[in-house]
Amino acid sequence: MEIIISYIIPILGFVLIAVCANQIAKLFGRIDLPLITGLLATGIIAGPYVLEFVDTTGVSKLKFIKDIALASIAFAAGAELYLKEFRSRLPSVSKNSFVQLFVIFGVGAFLVFQVMNFTDLFAELSRSQKIAVSILAGTIFVARSPSSAIAVINELRAKGPFTQTVLGVIVVIDVLVIVLFTITVALAKNLETGIGFQYSLLLILAMELLVSVGLGYVMSLILTKLLSVRLTSEFKSVLVIAIGWSAYLISYVVEDYSFLYLGKKLYLEPLLICIVASLIVSNSSKTRLEFLKIIKETSGYIYIGLFTVVGLSLSIDVLLNSWYFALIFFIVRIVSVFIGSYSGGIVAKDPVSFRNYGWVAHMTQAGVALGLTARLTEGIGPWGAGLSTILIAVIVLNDVIGPPLFKWALVKIGEGKKAATTLTFDGVKDAIIFGLENQSIALANQLRENGWEVIIATKKKDFTEYNVGDLDVRHFDEISEEELQKVEIKKADALVCLLTDYENYRICELALEKIGIKKFVVRLSDRNNLERFHQIGAKIVDPSTAIVSLLDHFVRSPLATSILLGMEEGQDSMDIEVKNSELHGLALRDLRLPTEVIVLSIRRGGQMLISHGYTRLRKGDIITLVGSKESLEEVSLKFE
Repeated sequence: MEIIISYIIPILGFVLIAVCANQIAKLFGRIDLPLITGLLATGIIAGPYVLEFVDTTGVSKLKFIKDIALASIAFAAGAELYLKEFRSRLPSVSKNSFVQLFVIFGVGAFLVFQVMNFTDLFAELSRSQKIAVSILAGTIFVARSPSSAIAVINELRAKGPFTQTVLGVIVVIDVLVIVLFTITVALAKNLETGIGFQYSLLLILAMELLVSVGLGYVMSLILTKLLSVRLTSEFKSVLVIAIGWSAYLISYVVEDYSFLYLGKKLYLEPLLICIVASLIVSNSSKTRLEFLKIIKETSGYIYIGLFTVVGLSLSIDVLLNSWYFALIFFIVRIVSVFIGSYSGGIVAKDPVSFRNYGWVAHMTQAGVALGLTARLTEGIGPWGAGLSTILIAVIVLNDVIGPPLFKWALVKIGEGKKAATTLTFDGVKDAIIFGLENQSIALANQLRENGWEVIIATKKKDFTEYNVGDLDVRHFDEISEEELQKVEIKKADALVCLLTDYENYRICELALEKIGIKKFVVRLSDRNNLERFHQIGAKIVDPSTAIVSLLDHFVRSPLATSILLGMEEGQDSMDIEVKNSELHGLALRDLRLPTEVIVLSIRRGGQMLISHGYTRLRKGDIITLVGSKESLEEVSLKFE
């Protein structure tokens, strides 16, 4: 009973600290500092070296939380590597990834070793131990942050070969670095003993890697079977996390029993086991969408748990005494990343601009880097905790400067939203409504709420009888190409015509023939003109039948109708044109869409297709989707 209580008290204390850390981290976000900084800072303050809400004994009993979080982070890293999305950029991505992996690791380890020789950093260590420190630091320098990169790309709505290559390299390297970490940890532990290098070590290491990969495959089968069973989403999430944690439990058992019966400890790498399982489930399992959903929904809690525990275990005195070493390591990583990125660009024959700005995109570090660094406190040696503290400070610095630098690089390359102001398309949907009346004002306000820029064009010169507020209302004298330029019709993505049928048809005709706009919505006055508008591809709203039709659909299918009309809170529908050449030829079943997004229809060449999982997309297809507004925004970026 005493043993149980000794664990319950630290766990309850940790829960309270984690809740506070989450709120404090949000305050850090408001001043443009990364959330990781707030979580770590809260952990440090609440830890055994400041306020002592949790003592060192209590922190050691929270190790299982760190293990659970690391397994989930490995799942997330493997899930990001979806091979079908990188197929066209695969040669460039693979060359860049492997060159960067070896160059950054080599240059980083070499420079760290030189720094230790010319300063008093770890002066008490032997040459073998300094080599161990160097190769571990070089490994951590390689790690990236896919989640931070994706957040920046989504924020700027960046799209293009540079963005695709950078994201591909970041994701691939975060998989490769776990394999590299497995190797360097084994070498470091061997060097720590002072035995030196032995060829038998390579054989043992190869066996450990093969067994880890094999266990990863077995875990993927278990995950696939679990996800195919009918259980509640919450229960499945708990089981998935537990399965990931089991990799650590298996590793500890193998380590203890191998030493007991063989006289030598065998180290299986739990991160490698989990990442192999995630890769297989994400790329070749029918349950991958549900797996991705679970990873996404639990990631927030996982990161809070990991970063808070790491903050609790950080030694504040070591951090204060070694801040200048952290700065040195930070500079060493910048040099290593620059050389590695530029070398990778040369080997992959990327454009010069990609080589010049590519290194900036690889600065950010977070989950995987922090997870690997946290492992350095386990069985490496007494110097492991000090090295871990210094590297965590380096990661925080990289997480602070990395995202702004990445945004700057995307803008300089011309693939970020800010650079689009000089292009024809400014990244914003524009609509022009012809006709000033209460309905057009209401429509304009609703479109603006959904992110559209709206202009109301009217022949009326006096707007005072209408409550137009801050709407952009412009006057034009007649329907001619010259007059329509006054309302900036050339930048319009859609026209809404609420005038007479003759005026509406003339506007649509001019827009179609002279400007090339093809998206018209017309309010019809006389059904005899219906065919004329159909011939130019206009979408027609007939007031005489619209209400009856709407009521009919509400009776027969109330939920679908309310979603399509935007009446369900948080739900919406969207038509998206497939412009991304990466998706050309990809089957719907292979798309990684959020689970709440549904494909309603596909229109190709004016024909509506009956779509199913094996329907292959074509560039120029118009896809109608229904889902949450946040998910639809995410999907629209993928298709554009």
